[in-house]
Amino acid sequence: MKKLFRKNCALLFIVLFFSLCFVVCSKKQSAASVTENGGGTRIVTDKFGRELEIPQTVKTIICLGSGPPRMAAYLGVMDMLVGTEEHDAETLTVLRDYNPIYHDALKALPIVGTGGGSGQNNGYPEEIITLAPDVILAGFAQEAADELQFQTGIPVVAVGYSSNGLANDTFYTSLRIFAEVVGARERCEQVLSFIDECKKDLGGRTAGIPDGEKLKAYTGAVTFSGRHGFGGTYSDFGPFTVINAVNVADKDTEEGYYEADPEKILGWNPDIIFLDPGNMNLVNEEYVKNPDYFNSVRAVREGRVYTMPSFNNCSMNISYALMDAYYAGIVLFPKQFSDIDIAKKSEEILTLFLGKNIYDTMAAGGLYYGKITVGK
Repeated sequence: MKKLFRKNCALLFIVLFFSLCFVVCSKKQSAASVTENGGGTRIVTDKFGRELEIPQTVKTIICLGSGPPRMAAYLGVMDMLVGTEEHDAETLTVLRDYNPIYHDALKALPIVGTGGGSGQNNGYPEEIITLAPDVILAGFAQEAADELQFQTGIPVVAVGYSSNGLANDTFYTSLRIFAEVVGARERCEQVLSFIDECKKDLGGRTAGIPDGEKLKAYTGAVTFSGRHGFGGTYSDFGPFTVINAVNVADKDTEEGYYEADPEKILGWNPDIIFLDPGNMNLVNEEYVKNPDYFNSVRAVREGRVYTMPSFNNCSMNISYALMDAYYAGIVLFPKQFSDIDIAKKSEEILTLFLGKNIYDTMAAGGLYYGKITVGK
């Protein structure tokens, strides 16, 4: 009986020993696979709720579509890009706030897509595969993101944001996802905190002023899905909303961008009109065709027309939108914004977002602040 007991104990010891060896070996194999993956992988969730496996440490990226190149600039990770879109490499433009600063570096990179804000897959799969970035960050629709990921075998993290309002929740969400991917959380929160501070400052200056005591404003010749003439406008216009301005275009039933009926603009009778200087050739062409109409618009006739530089080009330039809000405040609420010099405030905003003041470059490229005359 004792022999049988000792035999069973020995057998149990052998089983336990080999079981322990298996566990240790398994752990060693697991550790080896992590090392082979360059530190392992992690899961991130993009704006559509897609769970994506990416390297633990992301070193190289490609940004495509509407918004991601700008977010890379805001987060200070443009040096991680291994490819660029055609429209950023071809021509230096002030329409996208980051482009004048990074154009020389971008045009030296391989072209990996056409660029643009359609939401469709406009990447070049073969070129992307050759460059083999760790992650692609795309401002695409979900189906387009899935398509490019299938074509390349590289994780595509969707991080686009909408241009409604002024730096709305979709921007906050996408910037945080982007920052998580590239390891820039601290910088991300610095940017978002600055936006929050600006919004609080802008809104606080005009809080409590009754609408009946405010000048009525209209913004026209806006850029949204292309360039537009005098009737192109917004309801819920971010730079107006954040300063509690009275936007006459809010009276219509349309939401967001739309083409306003010229007769309705006459009826709205705005005190102040803002127009995108980049689209004044369209407005002036309309003036030549119908000068009597424009001379019937009180603000035009009385010379109370000001510039409102476009902030939309492949999603919102958050820096430009904040600058526009401060300028609108200066014009519409001169007492409440008497301490604001638009050039100095713009320098602060541009430097925070981009690390460089491009205020003069913007003006040279047609995006400037000041009075404007319709028909000239």
